[in-house]
Amino acid sequence: MDVKTNLQIATELVQSISAEQAWHYEIIPAGNSIGNIEFYCSESADTEELQAELEILFGCSITFQKIEEESLKNALVRYYPKATKGRQSSAKQFTGTYDDFLPKVISEAYGIGASDIHIEIYEETARIRFRVDGKLVERYRVASEEYPALVNKIKIQANLDIAEKRLPQDGRIFFKGNIGEFDIRVSSLPTMNGEKVVLRLLNKDAGKVSLDQLGFSEEQLETYLKAIKRPNGIVLISGPTGSGKTTTLYATLQLLNNNESNILTIEDPIEYTLEGINQVQLKEDIGLTFSSALRTFLRQDPDIIMLGEIRDKETAQMAIRAALTGHLVFSTIHTNSAWGTISRLTDMGVPPYLLAGTINLTMAQRLIRLLCPHCKAEIDTKDSLYPPGFVPPNNLQKHSTPTGCEHCYYTGYSGRKAIYELIPIDDDMARVIRDNEQEQVIAEDSANIKLLKNAAWELFSSGQTSIEEVYPFFV
Repeated sequence: MDVKTNLQIATELVQSISAEQAWHYEIIPAGNSIGNIEFYCSESADTEELQAELEILFGCSITFQKIEEESLKNALVRYYPKATKGRQSSAKQFTGTYDDFLPKVISEAYGIGASDIHIEIYEETARIRFRVDGKLVERYRVASEEYPALVNKIKIQANLDIAEKRLPQDGRIFFKGNIGEFDIRVSSLPTMNGEKVVLRLLNKDAGKVSLDQLGFSEEQLETYLKAIKRPNGIVLISGPTGSGKTTTLYATLQLLNNNESNILTIEDPIEYTLEGINQVQLKEDIGLTFSSALRTFLRQDPDIIMLGEIRDKETAQMAIRAALTGHLVFSTIHTNSAWGTISRLTDMGVPPYLLAGTINLTMAQRLIRLLCPHCKAEIDTKDSLYPPGFVPPNNLQKHSTPTGCEHCYYTGYSGRKAIYELIPIDDDMARVIRDNEQEQVIAEDSANIKLLKNAAWELFSSGQTSIEEVYPFFV
């Protein structure tokens, strides 16, 4: 029997079930792999009956580790305080004045590399979470009666209307402290229990990252540089929100920024200011859209144009027109792969022959979380690691898995790495686009195109990340 007296549970696992579920079934999540969840339960639990009910609830197979009942109760109190009627949680409780507390929270979040601070209220309590490496980690608890004062403090600093609690508001804070100076984008949202506030920390240095720091392989960097140094055409970067597209675009513009070029951007929002580049903030409520701004840009004698995103047919057609008239255009688009960009633009109504004649390169990117070097564990690879029907690209004797420690806030991960899928549009690829043969090329020529799933598997097989981070690329 595996008895544990002091359970250390990763934050992600804690958040995988509700406090009500944890206390009702008297369980604590112990591990989560593809198709299976493992729980801690007490020695006296009827696991057969419990397993049947939980498999219906979660829709996957359930396994258990039995532990001492006292250890289980202590873990429930520690990790699920909402249902403990006043007992303390493992998150830090707010102390001191708000004048001291808010700068402390912001400095801590910035110091550990968090991208956002989430301040939110529920029926019985309020909490503050940091988004670290793409995942939210709870750091503080605030008494619900003190929460409005904290929100008002933030709204005053962001020049928001503290009397307006029914409508969303957006603002900005310039933060100056011991850790440096930077901007914070503030967004408030009315919810059932009060206003939720999100602070986006805008690291000035993030806008100054160079291309060779982004994780391109030598071959990929050479391909990308060749595409962006052409005098005209379109370079498109695809990926979901939070995949690093904006960072790649800023790094590209930094490289191309010189006294001989007129660079114009239309963004929503402007996250970082770049010296020597003319940046325009999107304002759709007054008619300043991507397409209308681009139409005006063409009368401003530009050399390079950056569109924050191609969202509709009109913007896509304007971008094509700009490329055809001798301009270099950069933009982003939400697709799952580099080839998906072509299909999305075709669906928007752009003729394939125009795409074939204007696109220099299409690229997809993602951010993969890396295992914490302090606590990652190497274990034997078993067939049960993979879900039914999954065939791994190659056989691995051992693989690395997340554990969780104080260095990574018990998430098991520390830092992220970008992976890329690049397709340069040469004469052969242009013919493929005109003839609509993309799917055939992917099947026949995948060995020559490094797909996202291949790059992700390389990180897993080299022990840098886990199977949970990689598997979504294969489904």
